[in-house]
Amino acid sequence: MEKSVIKIEGLTKVYSHNSHRRVEAVKGISFSVGAGEIFGLLGPNGAGKTTTIGMLTTRVKVTAGDGFIAGISIKDEVAIKRLIAVVPQQNNLDRSLTARENLVFHAKYFGVPKREREQKADELLEMMGLRQRQDDYVRAFSGGMAQRLMIARALMHEPEILFLDEATIGLDPQSRLLLWDKINELNEKGQTIFLTTHYMEEADELCYRIAIMDHGRILALDSPAALKKMVPGGNRIELELNEASGALIDGLKKLDSVGEVSRSDEGDKVVLSIRGDQSLMAGIMKAVQSAQAEILGVRLHQITLEDLFIHLTGRRLRD
Repeated sequence: MEKSVIKIEGLTKVYSHNSHRRVEAVKGISFSVGAGEIFGLLGPNGAGKTTTIGMLTTRVKVTAGDGFIAGISIKDEVAIKRLIAVVPQQNNLDRSLTARENLVFHAKYFGVPKREREQKADELLEMMGLRQRQDDYVRAFSGGMAQRLMIARALMHEPEILFLDEATIGLDPQSRLLLWDKINELNEKGQTIFLTTHYMEEADELCYRIAIMDHGRILALDSPAALKKMVPGGNRIELELNEASGALIDGLKKLDSVGEVSRSDEGDKVVLSIRGDQSLMAGIMKAVQSAQAEILGVRLHQITLEDLFIHLTGRRLRD
């Protein structure tokens, strides 16, 4: 990992609703984020993701512990706000302004010189596919267009870290994929991105590393591929056969890269757990033919981050 640009040490948030009720939303978490990384915080609603990002962006007061962005404590609110940019879940664009005016006014607030902010607005509107709509009022924008404009606005003062808090929630699949492309394009230019999401496929597609969070704690942290290897059994192939004899089961167990082999109670289905990524179909076909059986159907189940979450917590990610 590159040099850390975010470092969190024992970060804790406790909400006290009254003298008798305290809710520990974030429970002493610690991790770091490398410069130029897309880092994801993945978990269900109520896991503590938004509270964590709130503390890192100074919107939520820290109860205990600390976090550092480019070596500066997140308790130094004025300094941190100049280093970061946040794209929230909800559209907070100024509906009385055009797309371009939203960008330019934001840059002016951060003290960006006039010539520089005009040039930056041109670049970002082009990058986000909004150049043709720059003079339109944002109240007429679709959800996907508004999200792209909010990202462009956030980048106008060239932040060290771009925080995306559930940035694709509520978008249609086409808009979400377009936004993924823009996020990757930004990262290729060197932008460090910290995102929270409860979309497993989004974290898997975009992130270098992912922290799995639930009930205020970090349950696991690694690359998507390494995290999925934590699930026992690995990827699986399910075979539907006219008959699954003992000889066939023995033949399948001898194949390289096959772990456990199990047979259904009805005896016509066999499930193979796979070690590694080697192609097995040629060996499977040979074993089936040797046992004089016939394959009626094949299903491949690849391990997902939801499988990992169920393995870690015993429940589904979206519960």
